[in-house]
Amino acid sequence: MASTDHLSTTFAALADPTRRAILARLASGETTVSELAKPFEMSLPAISKHLKVLQRAGLISQGRDAQWRPCKLEAAPLRAVVKWAERYRRFYDESFNRLDEYLVDLQKSEKRHARKK
Repeated sequence: MASTDHLSTTFAALADPTRRAILARLASGETTVSELAKPFEMSLPAISKHLKVLQRAGLISQGRDAQWRPCKLEAAPLRAVVKWAERYRRFYDESFNRLDEYLVDLQKSEKRHARKK
């Protein structure tokens, strides 16, 4: 593939529950790799592999603070995901509206049948 499909890279990074948990933690603020690793039952090298995937997707950045390498959430790729998903919002809204109408009709029908008994 000649050019990188950033949306696919972002979705691939988000597909893993460990990486989503890491992003959720970073939404509270930047932190170290050691702190990110604490809740997981995996080695630091395994966490580092997840972090590299998130970095390649542009979802996190790592700075340098003496010997520490704090990780920080980067929101731009997430905005692209939201923008992509928004295209389908009208479809979902219309589907839910039709479902609401159907449920209202069903409830009315059930009430009519209950009164006849």
